[in-house]
Amino acid sequence: MIRIIACGKVRNGWMKQGIEDYSGRIRPYDKIEVIEVADEKAPESNSPAENEQVKKTEGERLLKQIRDDDYVILLDLAGKQLSSEGLAEKMESLYSHSANRIDFVIGGSLGLSPGVIKRADFRWKISDATFPHQLCRILVLEQIYRSFRIRRNEPYHK
Repeated sequence: MIRIIACGKVRNGWMKQGIEDYSGRIRPYDKIEVIEVADEKAPESNSPAENEQVKKTEGERLLKQIRDDDYVILLDLAGKQLSSEGLAEKMESLYSHSANRIDFVIGGSLGLSPGVIKRADFRWKISDATFPHQLCRILVLEQIYRSFRIRRNEPYHK
């Protein structure tokens, strides 16, 4: 089973449609679940200490969704970049070694708490570009779908 665990709700209709579209494409290959945990308000007037508390609170909510035996792939700007083929190889390896659940974790707008970073089994930098956190869900789902197609030598547009 694959799970996307993300901080905050997707409010844009077209983003919700994209998430549903790619989730539907993945379902023939594996179970997929998208879990949204509440995000915290983080006004620009927050002090650095208040922002750290926001990350800690959001991190605790994310960590509550993760079991000890889950394999956690954390979206992280400090992580390792993978090509689509590299992600496909990573997924193949995880399935071969009996990962019960693979969790892709997306933090909030302020970043990640140290606890979430510590829990990660793999830190993935999806791009050098910066994207809204809601859009990252679509990008992650598309890459997961693409990895299934690559692993099965099925055609997928380039």
